[in-house]
Amino acid sequence: MPDNQHIDIYKADVLAALFVGGMIPFIFSSLAIRAVGEAAMAMVEEVRRQFRTIPGIMEGTGKPEYDKCVAISTEASLKKMMLPGAITIISPILIGFTMGPEALGGFLAGATVSGVLMGIFQNNAGGAWDNAKKSFEKGVEINGEMFYKKSEPHKASVTGDTVGDPFKDTSGPSMNILIKLMSIVSLVIAPTLAQLHPTKTMETKSQTVEISVINTDSAMGATIVNDTSKTVTITAMLWGDFFMNSIKV
Repeated sequence: MPDNQHIDIYKADVLAALFVGGMIPFIFSSLAIRAVGEAAMAMVEEVRRQFRTIPGIMEGTGKPEYDKCVAISTEASLKKMMLPGAITIISPILIGFTMGPEALGGFLAGATVSGVLMGIFQNNAGGAWDNAKKSFEKGVEINGEMFYKKSEPHKASVTGDTVGDPFKDTSGPSMNILIKLMSIVSLVIAPTLAQLHPTKTMETKSQTVEISVINTDSAMGATIVNDTSKTVTITAMLWGDFFMNSIKV
């Protein structure tokens, strides 16, 4: 098989890029979950401040500052995701231009496999944690004893849901965006990489052949012509198993 039609993981750079691609979803996921945690803590601190400084909130006589909480969420959603977004865009460009298109293919393969598994795991695990917390509304039987809200098992499920919500609402769904965006960036830079890293099977062969054009028509008034002044140049460009032929007379 020609070199431009397969990815050889026996090559050291391709194998290294494969493992690097497999690590990207984990890095992206950790940054996304940390961003959610930091934004949530900032929101909690703002709510506590308003309870301390604005009297009558619990009684309904005081008006909370809703805009402060909205500003915290908006600012965190933009600033905290700049680094994960930069990693998603820059990593395929860096791998492609420094290690070549074949290594970039290995990088995308590793990121795709790892990202799909991470996305499925986080969506299912997050949903399980969330449902475990909600199940205490109707009561959960544990070792023959029923437990409801505000019980110790319910408090433990709430703690677990603090991880489950970022899993199913943030990190898990973002794996789809991560894989798609890296693939699109790789497709955009593919023509440039093809020019910078030509394959070995791209060859141009030129051959000049002299031909004679003879008219053998024996009809009335026909003449025999022997013309050897024309030359034909046949140029064949080999690209994989396909030939692109052009004939110039």
